Amino acid sequence: MDDSSPALSDSVRAEISRRRAVQLLGVGAAAVAAGGSMTGTAAAVVPPNAPSGLVAAVLEYADRWTNAVGLRKLLEHAGFTVIDLDLTKAPGAQVQAVDLIAFGSFTNDSTDGTDPYGIYVKAHTELLRAFVRARGVVLDLAKSDKPGVGVPYLPVKEWEWDTTAMYAMRTDADFNTIYPVAGNHPLVSALLPADASGQVLTGRSGSFFTSYETLGAWREMRVLLACAEGTTGFPAALLEGKDRDGEGRYLVSSLTIDKCYNTAGQAVLTPAAVDDSRRFFNALTGYVKTVKNRTAPAWAPTLSSQAGPLVGHVDETFARLWARPGLDPVRFPKWKCEVLIGGAVVKTVTGDISTANDNTLLLDVQDLQANTKYDYTITPVAVGAAFVPMKGSFTTSPVADTPAKVTLGVGSCAHTAPNHLWARVMAEGCEGFVMLGDTPYADNANNFDVPKGLETVRSHHREFLALPEIANMVRQMPIWGTWDDHDFAGNDTDGQSPQKHDFRKAFVDYRANDTFGHATGNTTQRLKGRGAGEGVYTSFRRGPIEVFLIDPRWFSNKNGTVCMGPDQKKWLFEKLGASSATFKVLASGMTWYDKPGGEKDDWANYAAEKDEIFNYINQKKIRGCVLLSGDIHVSRAINNGNTRVGYDLWEYVVSPIHRITLGPTFDVATPGVVHSKAEKYTFLKLVADTTVTPARLTATWINRDGQKVFEVDRRATDFGYPA
Repeated sequence: MDDSSPALSDSVRAEISRRRAVQLLGVGAAAVAAGGSMTGTAAAVVPPNAPSGLVAAVLEYADRWTNAVGLRKLLEHAGFTVIDLDLTKAPGAQVQAVDLIAFGSFTNDSTDGTDPYGIYVKAHTELLRAFVRARGVVLDLAKSDKPGVGVPYLPVKEWEWDTTAMYAMRTDADFNTIYPVAGNHPLVSALLPADASGQVLTGRSGSFFTSYETLGAWREMRVLLACAEGTTGFPAALLEGKDRDGEGRYLVSSLTIDKCYNTAGQAVLTPAAVDDSRRFFNALTGYVKTVKNRTAPAWAPTLSSQAGPLVGHVDETFARLWARPGLDPVRFPKWKCEVLIGGAVVKTVTGDISTANDNTLLLDVQDLQANTKYDYTITPVAVGAAFVPMKGSFTTSPVADTPAKVTLGVGSCAHTAPNHLWARVMAEGCEGFVMLGDTPYADNANNFDVPKGLETVRSHHREFLALPEIANMVRQMPIWGTWDDHDFAGNDTDGQSPQKHDFRKAFVDYRANDTFGHATGNTTQRLKGRGAGEGVYTSFRRGPIEVFLIDPRWFSNKNGTVCMGPDQKKWLFEKLGASSATFKVLASGMTWYDKPGGEKDDWANYAAEKDEIFNYINQKKIRGCVLLSGDIHVSRAINNGNTRVGYDLWEYVVSPIHRITLGPTFDVATPGVVHSKAEKYTFLKLVADTTVTPARLTATWINRDGQKVFEVDRRATDFGYPA
């Protein structure tokens, strides 16, 4: 927690100051100085459990701010035999039977990443997972005093088309309000009844925050306690996870319930606070027993109610921002976005939550200055919400047709799983990102043939955007997208799929493109809104580059010759013909070239329409065109030669963002292939530079560790421009 951060509220800054006083004065003295009372020497009333026969291995350190401890003492009170976690041995190896592994609060609080907790869980990730699969329980209270820290050993399972990932991510938000979400769960019911406000664990209020570094993102976990009132469970304070292949449980919490005593074993909090903690840990004993004997409570994950913020379409003077705040849309229907330069508010726009679009929010900011960086903050208009402001930034486009250098990232095929590729995109200096489809696998592709309802498809989009690494990227740069088969309706599907309407609705609910195809019954009306319509095609211009995001799915018929359809084709020809951008990118999820193996899921199946596009470019002498595609889990650079459009027409294929490659199938001899590699975790960095003569378009395929896969560097003279 850094009190220099402009994001901190006055109450949080006051808490930092109070904790620094604690560091100097001690817990009791600091509370007295603040006007509170510390009666920790009085007896708490929750009696101890009888010895349970359970063994807990504990890693605990005194909090460096308060010098408080308590995990060992509370577990012993709850009937556990407590031993120190042996950091030199794998879980379960140090004694015949360990039933619980518990990490205390702030045990990973280090500044250099060398804390024993971090070293231990990294070294023993697979063994921790095996421990839980074998009916073990891990309680993780560990939290460093900084945001964005996850729990690194939670399980991730991937196969060719799909991923099941569990994660829990901490924010910089702190709360004293704790509400029950799963009231019938034994770890929660032991804390009930709640007080008149509906809260539990109220004994700590006034001592120090009950929840530090609260859990703001999760997947494949059930919310048991939350910091805001309501049923959405956001933000979370206690999460329960279950490996789908095992019988044990993961408990991840932001609660400070283990911090009750000083290092001499004396209570430093009120009896009520100590009793709160004792109730929880006494209940933990019974809970661990149910896990051991296979009678643990039924488990199902809680879908995170919040996603975003996301920066959508941005041009020279306009920005479209998107968010799913996660609060009750009835109580908090109106939202405010403040746009800032250097900390000063320069624009304020308001908008309403759209219940028709899955309780999401779209905010359009007008009259901006070109080539200017802006920050923004999204908050509810009404007061009283326990809500951490949604914040981010964006930079508007350079003025068209003036010298500029623009860097875009491009990728396709992304699982909803932790992946530091998204951080690499930012580290490479990309100022916007184009999602080419299968971003995400919204059809939950492990069961292709089962129809997916609207809510299921929406849930996949929401989980994808809530993934911490993606969330950090999309809040700071414009994101544009089209779809491919797995976010359109299913593997290799075309426009005849009856599911496409639900998939389109979910797509427009969770994207913020400038337009989404055209209106039903009015083919000339580009859809700015998110209602019903036809297709999702759109385009954007950023300085010297214009990208045309073609929709090859909605209108297509594999058994005929139609891919784009006449209305989208008319739109594309008009936009291409009018474009003054030096470089023009025709982007499609599926490949332009003929995939091997007789597949029909590529543009070669629609050769007549593809030829129409190329003939139009040739006849109109449209310079600077390049093709872009994804889909095949192999990255390629293909030179189609100069007979199609009058100059060398390149196709850049970039895939996959995830780890599954299909080299034996698609990394094969193909006419015109210059580079080809089945490289996992890859994106394309596309740099358009008109500040040099001749202008250059450089395409670099980069993996998530920053290694160059291959590169194509071309000049404007290679794209039909005169020398």
